[in-house]
Order: sequence, then C-alpha cells, then structure tokens
Amino acid sequence: MSGGPPKALPSTGPQSLRDMPHPLAGSSSEEAVGGDSTPSPDLLTARSFGDKDLILPNGGTPAGTASPASSSSLLNRLQLDDDVDGETRDLFVTVDDPKKHVCTMETYITYRITTKSTRVEFDLPEYSVRRRYQDFDWLRNKLEESQPTHLIPPLPEKFVVKGVVDRFSEEFVETRRKALDKFLKRITDHPVLSFNEHFNVFLTAKDLNAHKKQGMALLTRVGESVKHVAGGYKLRSRPLEFAAIGEYLDTFALKLGTIDRIAQRIIKEEIEYLVELREYGPVYSTWSALEGELAEPLEGVSACIGSCSAALEELTDDTTEDFLPVLREYILYSDSMKSVLKKRDHVQAEYEAKLEAVALRKEERPKVPADVEKCQDRMECFNADLKADMERWQNNKRQDFRQLLMGMADKNIQYYEKCLMAWESIIPLLQEKQEDK
Repeated sequence: MSGGPPKALPSTGPQSLRDMPHPLAGSSSEEAVGGDSTPSPDLLTARSFGDKDLILPNGGTPAGTASPASSSSLLNRLQLDDDVDGETRDLFVTVDDPKKHVCTMETYITYRITTKSTRVEFDLPEYSVRRRYQDFDWLRNKLEESQPTHLIPPLPEKFVVKGVVDRFSEEFVETRRKALDKFLKRITDHPVLSFNEHFNVFLTAKDLNAHKKQGMALLTRVGESVKHVAGGYKLRSRPLEFAAIGEYLDTFALKLGTIDRIAQRIIKEEIEYLVELREYGPVYSTWSALEGELAEPLEGVSACIGSCSAALEELTDDTTEDFLPVLREYILYSDSMKSVLKKRDHVQAEYEAKLEAVALRKEERPKVPADVEKCQDRMECFNADLKADMERWQNNKRQDFRQLLMGMADKNIQYYEKCLMAWESIIPLLQEKQEDK
C-alpha cells in the first residue's frame, strides 16, 4: 500500500436532506403497531422463536433430504436461492481502496466510500469520499442517538492486541475493509436508517470534521428522553414476546462465543500442525538421496505431504478470514439488540410509573396527561420498530449463516479432495516397484 497523503477525490460537500420524520412518529398508537412492515406479535412468541431460530440443533441434514452430488452444486443451489430479491434498490455504497497515512502524531488507514443513488436526497448520482475508522464510529453513535428505537449494525472492534495482530498488515486491513463495507450495506438496506441525515452527511460531506463539531453536544428529543429515563424507573415485567427475544439473544451469543473460542483453538492447532508438516515432508526427500529403488516413491511422499500442507494452509486462512469475522459480527449484533431491548424496557417502565401515578389520583375519572400519552406512543414505537428490526435481523442471519456454512462445507470438501488426490498419486509408484520385483 502506498504511503503519504492520498490524491484529492471529487466531492460536492455536504448536501441537505429533506426533513423526514420517523415513519411511526405522529401516528396513533393503533397505526404505530399495525403497519405492514411490522411483524405479527405471534412471530416473536417463545413458541414461534423455538420453531425457527431459538433452537440451535446439533444434527445435520434432516432425514430424507438428498445431498447434492458435489460442492459446486451446493454453491449453485445457494446462489439461486439468495438471488431471489424482489426489492428495487436505489442506493449502492461500497468501501474499497484502503490507504495508509503516516503523520507526525499518528498513523492511520482511510477507505474510499463510493455512493451511487437515484434518490432525490442526493444532488449528484455519485459521490466519492475518504473516511477513517473513527468516522465510521461517529456515524454509528449518531445513528444510535437519532434512531434509538432501531437496531444499529455493529462495527468491527477497534482495538487489537499489540504484538499479536499488526493492524497495518494487508490481511488485517482487508478484513476490516470487508467489515466496514458490510456495516454500510446493512445501513443502506434498512428502510429507515438509510434515510438518516447523518448517514447522508457521512456519504457526501467533503469535510466531515466540520459536521462532527456542529453536532458534538446535540441529541435528538427521542434519544435524550431515552437516555435520561434509565435511572428513574424500574420495569415490573418484560412482555413475553420481548422476554423471548432476550432469552434467545443470550443463548445465541453464548453458542457463538463457544464456537468462536473452539474455532480459534482449532486454527492454533492447525498452524502448529503446519509447522510440523513443513519439517516432516523434506525428510523423505533427503532420505530418497540414500536409496535406489525407493527414491522415487519417497520423493512422491514428500511431494504429497507438501500438497497437503498447502491445502491445510489455505483452509486455515479461509477460516480466519471468512468464518471467524461473521461469528464476531453476530456476537456484537446480539449486544446491539440487547441494548435496544434495554432502552425499550426503560420507556415501558417510565410509562408504567406515570400511568400508576395517574391511577392513584383521587379523581373519579382522572384525565390521562399528555406526557403519559406521549410516553405510550414512544413505547409503542419502540415495540413496532424492535419487532420489525428483529424480523429483518433474523432474515439476514439465516441468509448469512446459510452462505457461511455452505462455504465452510465447500472449503472442507476441497481440502480433503486435494489431500486424497495427493495420496492417490503415489499409489502407482509403489505398485510399479512391487511389479518389478
């Protein structure tokens, strides 16, 4: 990667976004929970969760399910299934071209963000800006503040252990680039977050630092109210559907954390095994120099071990670069969902407390104050948004893990096929020597 400051890229600066209210704000409580995009509460009960995703089975392919003939047919079938998408996209965002910047005080990486859109909120059809990790972090914080009722996709973890991972290595930078690209695509695909004004600024502003300074001390009214509710009220009991979500997220994160730890141990053992293989194979080659009739078979064994070593190294790299990042993203995703769930609980606790205060009044027919009605609206808004985002997250999760597990199966098949071909290649050599006798 080239050092020094990057070449200037064209940009039109910040573009104003039309004032777009929250899609559930200003609606009656019945409308807030009854929109077409909101899943039925039945979808999120403990039973329906158990039927779909709460249970993490130990089994593989169900009985009676025919297996495809080859790994390529597995991938082809997956490709056909995932290509079925009825949505018409009008916003495309990509993250690429990482560049290293070396300054007096710090060294950092920037990424090129390319945006193409036909939306009226964008004055130009295409934008290109450069952003560093802390800019992505700013965006996520702004989304959490301005859209507290929604699930904000997680960012890859910023800090790495010094001496263990080189954060400027090509492998690490590429892994982070993929994660940042996924982060923006998650936002782009969201029907509410993609219209957020801070997201628009992030994609188009030439000088993002100016916007950071302007909004440093500002919180939206909804975000501010949620922030200050936490210390004053205590939730009596979480509704069953949201209790089921909380229990699922705890179990889901626990399972993924266990898989992540075991997978890292396996990778560590594979790397140690690779070191042994690289010493093991050449021994047969040097031995062959001392033999006559066995020379060719011994060279064959040495080459075979070398082929298996290369195949294992490729499998280990694929696991490190493709498998582990997805696990970690969804572990962070579950934490984000728990955070939104906790905010929802605070709003419900506030509503219950205010409603109880009204009931304790000695009036025969106490009138419900406006602040109580507003609190009820916020709670219903939280409920609708959380359930809609949970359904969207479940759909994304099913697709991501189908693709991940299919890729893992394909890589393992390729690995064992390469090892099988390598060992089969020396059989004729041994048979020829036996026939000569």
